[in-house]
Amino acid sequence: MLHFGTPISSDTKSSTTAAVPFGSPVPASGTKSSTTAAVPTFTILATKSDRISKKKLTEPKFSLGAEFLLLLENDWRKMKWGAEVRETLMESVRSFQPAAETVTTARVLLIGPVGAGKSSFISSVQSVFSGRVINRAMVGSSSSTSFTKKLRSYNIRGAGEKADEPTALVLCDVMGVGEGEGTGLTLHDALSVIKGHAPEGHQFSPEQPVGAETAGFVRKPSTNEKVHCVVFVIDGSRVGSYAKSFGATFQQLREHISNLGVHQVAVLTHVDQVCSASRSDITKVYRSQAIQQAMVKAGELLGMATSYIVPVKNYCSALDLDQNTDILLLKAVDHILQYVNLYFQDNSD
Repeated sequence: MLHFGTPISSDTKSSTTAAVPFGSPVPASGTKSSTTAAVPTFTILATKSDRISKKKLTEPKFSLGAEFLLLLENDWRKMKWGAEVRETLMESVRSFQPAAETVTTARVLLIGPVGAGKSSFISSVQSVFSGRVINRAMVGSSSSTSFTKKLRSYNIRGAGEKADEPTALVLCDVMGVGEGEGTGLTLHDALSVIKGHAPEGHQFSPEQPVGAETAGFVRKPSTNEKVHCVVFVIDGSRVGSYAKSFGATFQQLREHISNLGVHQVAVLTHVDQVCSASRSDITKVYRSQAIQQAMVKAGELLGMATSYIVPVKNYCSALDLDQNTDILLLKAVDHILQYVNLYFQDNSD
C-alpha cells in the first residue's frame, strides 16, 4: 500500500508482505510480516505517476506575487526622481508664460468619464503648489453620477513666498462624460467650452445646451477665454471595462477638437490601483507592465498614441504630500504645457 509521505523500498517483496489496510502503519523496509487473519482490503501499488503526483503535493511552492513578476528590469520610459527634479519642475510651471503676448493664462480643459479623477487631479496639482493636501475642486465618490455640474476654472497658485502669485495655468473642470446619450457632458457643450462661449459657472444640462439664450453667453470670445489644450482623463483601473460607446464618443470628440486646432493629451489616473508594486513605490510606475498595458488600452480607447499619455497618482486618500507623487503630477503638468505652447505657435498669425 502507498502510505502518503512514506518511501517504498525496492527490497520489500510483495509476496511476503501482508496487505495493509488504508491508514494502518506500514512495516519497516525488509521486515517480513507474520501470518494474519484475512481482512478485506485494497492494496494501492505505487506507479511512476503516483510518485510524480506525490512530489507535486509535497514540494513547497514560493511566489513573489504577480506585481513583482510584471516589473521589468529597466524603465520603459525614462524618468528622473529626487528633490532636485521636483524643484526644477515646480519652477518650470511657476515661470511658465504662454507663447503669445496678448494671452495671460493657459486654459486647459479636463474631459473624461464620470469618476475618472478630473477634479481630484486639479486638487492634487494645487496641493503640490500649496505644500499640503487640499481639496480645492470638490470631489465626489460616485462612479455613475457626475459630482461636477458646472464649468469651474481653477487658477493654480504658487507656494512659499509666491503663495499669493497665481501661475499662468488655469485648469477647467466640467461635468463628466456619460455612458449613453442624454447623460453627462454633451459634444455640443464640450465644444462650446473649448470655443470660449460657455460662461464661468454655467450649469450643464443635456436638455439645455449652451446657446445664445444662455445667461452670460460669450458671443465673441477672446483668445484668453478659449481653451488652449484638452486633457482626457482616464481611470487606469477601469480602462479595460469602459463601455464600447466611450470609444466612439471620445474619438468623435477628438475629431471635432482637432478641427478647432486644439491639441490633446491624456492622463491615466489611479495607477496605484493598477499595480500594487507601484502603490507601495510610485517610482516603479515605468517598470510596471500592467501600467504599460493600461496605457496602451487608454490609447486604443482614445485613438491616441501612448506618447501623448502620462500616468499620475492623485491625492485621493493621503493626508501628506509625497515627493515622488508630486514629481509624477508635475511631469504631467509640464507635458500639458508643452502642447499649450504648440497651440499658440500654430495660431500665431
